[in-house]
Amino acid sequence: MSVLNRILQHRAPDKMSPSVKLVIVGSVGLDTIETPFGRGTDMLGGSLSYACAAAAFFTRVGMVGVVGSDFPRRCVKLYRRFGIDLQGLQRVQGRTLRWSGVYEADMNNRQTLATELNVFERFRPELPEAYRSAPFSLLGNISPQLQLHVLSQVRQPRFVAADTMDLWIRTARSALMDVIGRVDLLTINESEARLLTGGYHIKACARKVLAMGPQWVVIKKGEHGAMLFGRDCVGFIPPFPLEGVKDPTGAGDAFAGAFMGRLAQRGRCAERVIREALLYGSVVASFGVEEFGVSRLARLRKRDIERRAAALKRM
Repeated sequence: MSVLNRILQHRAPDKMSPSVKLVIVGSVGLDTIETPFGRGTDMLGGSLSYACAAAAFFTRVGMVGVVGSDFPRRCVKLYRRFGIDLQGLQRVQGRTLRWSGVYEADMNNRQTLATELNVFERFRPELPEAYRSAPFSLLGNISPQLQLHVLSQVRQPRFVAADTMDLWIRTARSALMDVIGRVDLLTINESEARLLTGGYHIKACARKVLAMGPQWVVIKKGEHGAMLFGRDCVGFIPPFPLEGVKDPTGAGDAFAGAFMGRLAQRGRCAERVIREALLYGSVVASFGVEEFGVSRLARLRKRDIERRAAALKRM
């Protein structure tokens, strides 16, 4: 057995180990990113990495993803430092997903230079037995067919959130509609909400999404925060004002991960709890963009999160 195999091997938690309360499914990759403030090569990335790192500040989180035989040992050690449960992390022969991109000067837009799916192209998420009864689940930005496969494995979840993107709206709409009809909350950005619903005004788009089945929809507005819509409520989740942003990659994933982590920590899904959890999502995401990759999250402490959350509440 290789060294990396031994690191990834993880026994089921015993009676003394905390059980996984939140399961997150998504992609793991190695990113090469260039922004006006620098460049990082082969950094730990992927939606799953950002979301799990953010969620781990609040609850016991289990990741479900796939990496190749080239996945660096340093990345596995970093997952361990965050306290992420790795029973659901598959390792298969081949190369790990790789993505490279360049951000424009204002960093609101980026150009993808290369995407190599590698082992992720054949990924089929299988939940360990210990994950199937977890009360909270976050379905990251993977194909709707894979999201449905995950939903078929979970047992009576208390709250399920899902993310999606324009690619799936265009190419897998039927399966995506099935997913939307089975989750409690959908996260989506403004342009995707318009593409999905055929509407324009955000509130009208949200009403159409809610009619598809979920109780809640969060429409992300990038650097301008996000909006929460429910059957009888509208809420605004403000961004934390920063003096500088070095790398916005993974901000939305960190936002969703911290939100679900806080929700799992609280163990309740009332409107006021959801609003509070979304505020924590905004706070953790604000830390993540201050440095490249997950490096800022790796140095973050819970007291820093609480201080910034208190400041945002005062604002």
